[in-house]
Amino acid sequence: MVLVLAFIFYKSGLFSSAEKFRQFILQFGIWAPIVFILIQNILVVVPFIPSAVTMVAGVMIFGTWVGFLYSYIGICCGSILAFIISRKFGGYVVKGFIGEKNYNKYIQWLDKGKKFDVIFAIAILSPISPDNLLCFIAGLSHMKFKKFLIIILLGKPISIFLYSMGFTAIFKYLVELIF
Repeated sequence: MVLVLAFIFYKSGLFSSAEKFRQFILQFGIWAPIVFILIQNILVVVPFIPSAVTMVAGVMIFGTWVGFLYSYIGICCGSILAFIISRKFGGYVVKGFIGEKNYNKYIQWLDKGKKFDVIFAIAILSPISPDNLLCFIAGLSHMKFKKFLIIILLGKPISIFLYSMGFTAIFKYLVELIF
């Protein structure tokens, strides 16, 4: 159901611009924060949809700090969901979510043993890493859920902040440049 919904949103162009996404979210009125958080959650689990648009829109819709907080909640919940799906259903299902090419590329990281935990933590801190994919791979590792949770909860704020604020600044600059 989640995949179908994400596909419909993607095909409708909902994620093609921050403004389109903003208009979509605002139509939900008082439910807008919940819808936004759920979409952020889905974007982690369905990694073919660009989350940069939604993070910028979150800041535009709810303001800097509240938009950041809603993105943080949604993305952390999605990361946890990806880990749990992976842990429960294994590699075959993970391939379905992240694709065989990505699976083959990142599954090799598990061969690094305990170093995977360090690599994963560093990747989560980085705003340019494929952290959505890595949450699925982490679920296939020997990493304890508690360790995963600590890395996500402490590492995500940094990357989400850098990503949200960086893209928002670029977006505002382009708007000022054009108009």
